[in-house]
Amino acid sequence: MTAENTDQQEAPVFRMQKMYIKDLSFESPNAPGIFIAQGQEPKVDFNLRLSNQKVDDDHYEVTIALTAKILDQKSDDTVMFVVELEHAAVFLLKNIPTEHLQRVMAVDCPLMLFPFTRQITSQVSVDGGFMPFLMEPINFVALYENAQKEKSKQN
Repeated sequence: MTAENTDQQEAPVFRMQKMYIKDLSFESPNAPGIFIAQGQEPKVDFNLRLSNQKVDDDHYEVTIALTAKILDQKSDDTVMFVVELEHAAVFLLKNIPTEHLQRVMAVDCPLMLFPFTRQITSQVSVDGGFMPFLMEPINFVALYENAQKEKSKQN
Protein backbone atom coordinates (compact mmCIF):
# COMPACT_ATOMS: atom_id res chain seq x y z
CA MET A 1 0.00 0.00 0.00
CA THR A 2 1.41 3.39 -0.94
CA ALA A 3 1.36 6.53 1.18
CA GLU A 4 -1.14 8.02 -1.28
CA ASN A 5 -3.61 5.16 -0.69
CA THR A 6 -3.21 5.52 3.09
CA ASP A 7 -4.05 9.24 2.89
CA GLN A 8 -7.17 8.54 0.83
CA GLN A 9 -8.41 6.05 3.41
CA GLU A 10 -7.98 8.29 6.45
CA ALA A 11 -11.27 8.95 8.18
CA PRO A 12 -12.63 12.48 8.34
CA VAL A 13 -12.08 14.27 11.64
CA PHE A 14 -14.54 16.84 12.94
CA ARG A 15 -13.96 18.15 16.44
CA MET A 16 -14.38 21.36 18.38
CA GLN A 17 -10.97 22.29 19.79
CA LYS A 18 -11.68 25.50 21.71
CA MET A 19 -14.72 27.70 22.33
CA TYR A 20 -14.47 31.36 23.37
CA ILE A 21 -16.19 34.74 23.53
CA LYS A 22 -14.66 37.24 21.11
CA ASP A 23 -16.93 40.13 22.09
CA LEU A 24 -19.79 40.56 24.54
CA SER A 25 -21.84 43.64 25.28
CA PHE A 26 -24.90 44.05 27.47
CA GLU A 27 -26.74 47.36 27.75
CA SER A 28 -29.79 48.33 29.74
CA PRO A 29 -30.12 52.00 28.82
CA ASN A 30 -33.45 52.55 30.58
CA ALA A 31 -32.67 50.97 33.95
CA PRO A 32 -33.93 51.23 36.61
CA GLY A 33 -37.19 52.66 35.25
CA ILE A 34 -37.70 49.79 32.84
CA PHE A 35 -37.95 47.33 35.75
CA ILE A 36 -40.99 49.16 37.09
CA ALA A 37 -42.68 49.81 33.73
CA GLN A 38 -42.05 46.55 31.89
CA GLY A 39 -45.03 44.67 30.47
CA GLN A 40 -45.58 40.97 29.96
CA GLU A 41 -44.64 40.27 26.33
CA PRO A 42 -41.43 41.86 25.13
CA LYS A 43 -40.74 42.33 21.45
CA VAL A 44 -37.45 40.94 20.13
CA ASP A 45 -35.40 42.43 17.31
CA PHE A 46 -32.88 39.70 16.51
CA ASN A 47 -30.04 39.49 13.97
CA LEU A 48 -27.64 36.59 13.50
CA ARG A 49 -24.59 36.29 11.27
CA LEU A 50 -22.27 33.35 10.73
CA SER A 51 -18.69 33.67 9.58
CA ASN A 52 -15.69 31.41 9.29
CA GLN A 53 -12.02 31.69 8.54
CA LYS A 54 -9.18 29.30 7.99
CA VAL A 55 -6.65 29.26 10.85
CA ASP A 56 -4.23 26.71 9.37
CA ASP A 57 -4.40 23.63 7.15
CA ASP A 58 -6.81 21.72 9.39
CA HIS A 59 -8.27 24.34 11.75
CA TYR A 60 -11.11 26.76 11.09
CA GLU A 61 -12.72 29.41 13.26
CA VAL A 62 -16.51 29.59 13.11
CA THR A 63 -18.22 32.61 14.68
CA ILE A 64 -21.84 33.21 15.58
CA ALA A 65 -22.41 36.97 15.85
CA LEU A 66 -25.76 38.09 17.18
CA THR A 67 -27.53 41.22 18.26
CA ALA A 68 -30.72 40.96 20.28
CA LYS A 69 -32.66 44.09 21.18
CA ILE A 70 -35.47 43.42 23.64
CA LEU A 71 -38.24 46.03 23.65
CA ASP A 72 -41.08 46.57 26.09
CA GLN A 73 -44.29 46.80 24.07
CA LYS A 74 -46.22 48.15 27.05
CA SER A 75 -44.13 51.31 27.12
CA ASP A 76 -43.96 52.16 23.39
CA ASP A 77 -41.12 49.78 22.52
CA THR A 78 -38.75 51.15 25.14
CA VAL A 79 -35.44 49.29 25.03
CA MET A 80 -35.24 46.87 27.92
CA PHE A 81 -31.80 45.56 27.02
CA VAL A 82 -29.46 44.87 24.14
CA VAL A 83 -27.08 41.91 23.92
CA GLU A 84 -24.33 41.77 21.32
CA LEU A 85 -22.25 38.64 21.24
CA GLU A 86 -19.53 37.18 19.05
CA HIS A 87 -19.12 33.60 20.14
CA ALA A 88 -16.57 31.48 18.31
CA ALA A 89 -14.84 28.14 18.27
CA VAL A 90 -11.87 26.60 16.55
CA PHE A 91 -12.71 23.33 14.84
CA LEU A 92 -10.39 20.61 13.63
CA LEU A 93 -11.66 19.66 10.18
CA LYS A 94 -9.34 17.07 8.70
CA ASN A 95 -9.82 14.83 5.66
CA ILE A 96 -13.19 16.40 4.89
CA PRO A 97 -13.82 16.56 1.14
CA THR A 98 -13.58 20.11 -0.18
CA GLU A 99 -17.12 19.97 -1.58
CA HIS A 100 -18.48 19.36 1.96
CA LEU A 101 -16.32 21.84 3.86
CA GLN A 102 -18.60 24.90 3.48
CA ARG A 103 -21.65 22.94 4.61
CA VAL A 104 -19.79 21.61 7.66
CA MET A 105 -18.77 25.15 8.64
CA ALA A 106 -22.22 26.61 7.95
CA VAL A 107 -24.34 23.86 9.51
CA ASP A 108 -22.49 21.33 11.66
CA CYS A 109 -20.14 23.74 13.45
CA PRO A 110 -22.88 26.24 14.38
CA LEU A 111 -25.09 23.36 15.55
CA MET A 112 -22.38 22.38 18.05
CA LEU A 113 -21.69 25.97 19.11
CA PHE A 114 -25.25 27.37 19.32
CA PRO A 115 -26.41 25.75 22.59
CA PHE A 116 -23.48 27.43 24.37
CA THR A 117 -24.23 30.75 22.61
CA ARG A 118 -27.83 30.45 23.78
CA GLN A 119 -26.71 29.80 27.35
CA ILE A 120 -24.41 32.84 27.39
CA THR A 121 -27.16 35.20 26.21
CA SER A 122 -29.61 33.72 28.70
CA GLN A 123 -27.18 34.09 31.60
CA VAL A 124 -26.17 37.65 30.73
CA SER A 125 -29.83 38.73 30.60
CA VAL A 126 -30.39 37.23 34.06
CA ASP A 127 -27.22 38.91 35.36
CA GLY A 128 -28.60 42.16 33.93
CA GLY A 129 -31.72 41.84 36.11
CA PHE A 130 -34.15 40.43 33.54
CA MET A 131 -35.85 37.12 32.87
CA PRO A 132 -33.70 34.66 30.89
CA PHE A 133 -33.60 35.52 27.20
CA LEU A 134 -34.07 32.14 25.56
CA MET A 135 -33.41 32.19 21.84
CA GLU A 136 -35.47 29.86 19.73
CA PRO A 137 -33.54 27.02 18.10
CA ILE A 138 -32.13 27.96 14.71
CA ASN A 139 -32.41 25.77 11.65
CA PHE A 140 -28.88 26.10 10.27
CA VAL A 141 -29.66 23.60 7.48
CA ALA A 142 -32.43 25.85 6.16
CA LEU A 143 -30.23 28.95 6.47
CA TYR A 144 -27.48 27.22 4.48
CA GLU A 145 -29.86 25.93 1.80
CA ASN A 146 -31.48 29.36 1.41
CA ALA A 147 -28.04 30.97 1.07
CA GLN A 148 -27.11 28.40 -1.60
CA LYS A 149 -30.35 29.12 -3.50
CA GLU A 150 -29.62 32.87 -3.38
CA LYS A 151 -26.09 32.27 -4.69
CA SER A 152 -27.38 30.17 -7.59
CA LYS A 153 -29.93 32.88 -8.48
CA GLN A 154 -27.14 35.49 -8.61
CA ASN A 155 -24.98 33.33 -10.91
